[in-house]
Amino acid sequence: MEFLTPPKRVVSLVPSMTESLFDLGFGDSLVGITDYCVHPAEKVSALKKVGGTKNARVEDILALQPELVIASQEENTPAVINALEAAEIPVWLTFPKTVDETLADLRHLADIFQGRYAYIAVDMLERGVEFARAVAPDGPQLRVFCPIWRGEQGGQPWYMTCNAETYLSDLLTVFGGENVFATRQRRYPLEADLKNEAGEPHEGRDTRYPRVSLAEIRAAQPELILLPSEPFAFDESHLAELQNLLAGTPAIQNGRIHLLDGSLLTWPGTRLGKALEQLPEYFS
Repeated sequence: MEFLTPPKRVVSLVPSMTESLFDLGFGDSLVGITDYCVHPAEKVSALKKVGGTKNARVEDILALQPELVIASQEENTPAVINALEAAEIPVWLTFPKTVDETLADLRHLADIFQGRYAYIAVDMLERGVEFARAVAPDGPQLRVFCPIWRGEQGGQPWYMTCNAETYLSDLLTVFGGENVFATRQRRYPLEADLKNEAGEPHEGRDTRYPRVSLAEIRAAQPELILLPSEPFAFDESHLAELQNLLAGTPAIQNGRIHLLDGSLLTWPGTRLGKALEQLPEYFS
């Protein structure tokens, strides 16, 4: 997507990109954001809210007369995207599944807005990623389990996680981690998924977020368990629950289960900089 001059009226439907626009010096172009665009808090409070990421109000977006809408294939709905495109609104549809793709998106932002400082900031992030990869602990990769949701079936908890086709999973590898469910595909329906058995044809449905049972987690023998604060708000009670239920795993035996800010793992954008600062301690 190219512009002869930087767009001056932008709506962001992606929280991580809203933050990135401000961090790269383009926040003044924003005229609308979602209810979940909460960073930077002191700057987003005055902006027009157009609904949630899954239920953005098209009429409110159109009323803002945007020159560009930044959206996400993963976070936003096809109905909203299609309606905006039908109204001939330029939509940049992002879908980064790796750290490198995230860096490429940030560089594209710099291209769109023609910001010299932004190029420098992205260069620094790229160097930070290179450094993190270079200093990651030697030897076998640390086996990591990172759930992003918790549910129950038959009185027993189950956990949604992600496979290798996600930003979160790729980010773990930067620090020397290995997602224990990197090759696991989501099955449909839930019963088939929890048994890791062939179920219904997925027919285009997303298979990147499998739901796994306690037995499958135990068999994976994670050495590190990370419990993010979003999208599911894991807290001390869930940590204690897993300490009990996964007592036989190396992660619990060695005290390597941690609560952490989920945006460090699930916000592909300039928040990668905070991830580079804060995540290495869990892998050392």
